[in-house]
Amino acid sequence: MTNPTGSDQLRRRKAVFASWIGTTIEYYDFSGYGLAASLIFGKVFFPTTDSVVGTLLSLSTFAVGYVARPVGALVFGHYGDRIGRKTTLVTSLILMGASTMLMGLLPGYSQIGVAAPVLLVVARLLQGFSVGGEYGGAVLMTVEHSGERKGGVLGALVNTGATAGLVLANVAFLLVFALPEQQMLSWGWRVPFLLSVVLVVVGLVARLSIEETPDFAAVKQRGDVRAIPIVEVLRDHWRTVLLLAVAILAAGSSFTITTVFSLTYGKIGLGLGNRAMLGVLLPATVVILVCLPLFGRLADRVGLRRVFLFGAASLVVLPFAWFALLSTRQYGLMLLGFALIFVGYAANYAVVPAYFSRVFPPPIRFTGMSIGFTIGLIAGNAIAPAVATSLFAATHGWVAIAGYLAVCALASLVAGFFLRLPSSAQPRVTEAPLATERS
Repeated sequence: MTNPTGSDQLRRRKAVFASWIGTTIEYYDFSGYGLAASLIFGKVFFPTTDSVVGTLLSLSTFAVGYVARPVGALVFGHYGDRIGRKTTLVTSLILMGASTMLMGLLPGYSQIGVAAPVLLVVARLLQGFSVGGEYGGAVLMTVEHSGERKGGVLGALVNTGATAGLVLANVAFLLVFALPEQQMLSWGWRVPFLLSVVLVVVGLVARLSIEETPDFAAVKQRGDVRAIPIVEVLRDHWRTVLLLAVAILAAGSSFTITTVFSLTYGKIGLGLGNRAMLGVLLPATVVILVCLPLFGRLADRVGLRRVFLFGAASLVVLPFAWFALLSTRQYGLMLLGFALIFVGYAANYAVVPAYFSRVFPPPIRFTGMSIGFTIGLIAGNAIAPAVATSLFAATHGWVAIAGYLAVCALASLVAGFFLRLPSSAQPRVTEAPLATERS
């Protein structure tokens, strides 16, 4: 194997950054909207109801975004396989930035009445629609530029954008929460949404500067572009789509429970405020940022599937350790709990870009991965906080919630055993027999 040239390395770096910034924006919006829906939007957009009902109505708009994602996955997946990854990603980023900026500019209920929550739902639907194709496209832009030996580590670098977006959103809203309530409700909550425009502009410049991926360029050159990719996906690859959707449950549910539900659990289960829980959560996210590329590099040596299965297996048991350590209410032990579960999450999630994209052939890859990944998000991320809250209300403890996470991880482990890479997608390695991905 020849060493990559300087131009190849530059092309890869551009692709990684262009993909990373999109993933960062996606999770910045996801986390920021979740915080605003939990603590602010009920008062701004649903003030005629009591506080509990207002918060529930506000949180329902959070779920609306997931309803639009499958539609976005279908549309952007179709055009990503028809006209190319680059054009589709530029379009999704522009739409995502426009919908988020619209949220920051919306008048409240006191200004325009019922039109305010209606417009909020419309903006959230647009945001969910655009995000539906964002992750799949961002992943392909990196993996298809990576070559045979770098897919694991470069894909893992893209996934650090999820943690970067989470941290940026929490820091932005911590500053907002420090404002007097009147200022926070009148203009302060708008600032984090409007600031995302800066990230969008940076991402747009980056995506306009990159080339189309070699894989899609080859498909186009061969005249192998499918007229309607979804038909082939549903006809010939529906089992792979379902396996992919189940395989992502472990990472999706564990990430959402540890970063979103943990704040609720801190209040109702531990008697701790948001600042106390964020004081543990945010430092622990460093573990994810460090471990993702490490596990990605390991996967490039020993195999994507092996690292994925190790991560899923660890997440069967780590939720119990996490909750037990949180229950001590001691900062050091709580931090250790977050660190442990984040190591398991990082191992499982690091290889998702390279692993999940390569289970589909290039002509239908964007469509297949986007649909499978989005279905998995709805089954994992979207419902996880509601399931956890219901389990706590029914049992008044954390064991059932840990059991729920373990079941999700076990399902992902089983799906991972059956989710095989085609022989043509296996990276050629020469170090040792152990480094060969087994199918």
